[in-house]
Amino acid sequence: MRTTKDRKVKGAHGTPAEAALRAALQDVLGLDAARVAAFDDATLLFGDLPELDSMAVATLLTDLEDRFDIIIDDDDIDAETFESFGNLSAFLQRKLADRAG
Repeated sequence: MRTTKDRKVKGAHGTPAEAALRAALQDVLGLDAARVAAFDDATLLFGDLPELDSMAVATLLTDLEDRFDIIIDDDDIDAETFESFGNLSAFLQRKLADRAG
């Protein structure tokens, strides 16, 4: 599995939101729990996980909206959002912070 080495990625470690994100990835993509548990901030996702195609991205976004009671607009996401687990986790943390107000 490739990882980003030269880019700083941000994500929340060990938070309930991160645990729920891991569960969503496991459920939506049908990944093994041990595989998802091994993800760190630098783990590449889109383009590296064959399970994460464009349809899976749409399904994952819907799942996250339902799990966290958030709304994700098209303008909220870009290619970098799904580049790595850390980026996706940081995106989710920002959405949750926005919701909290």
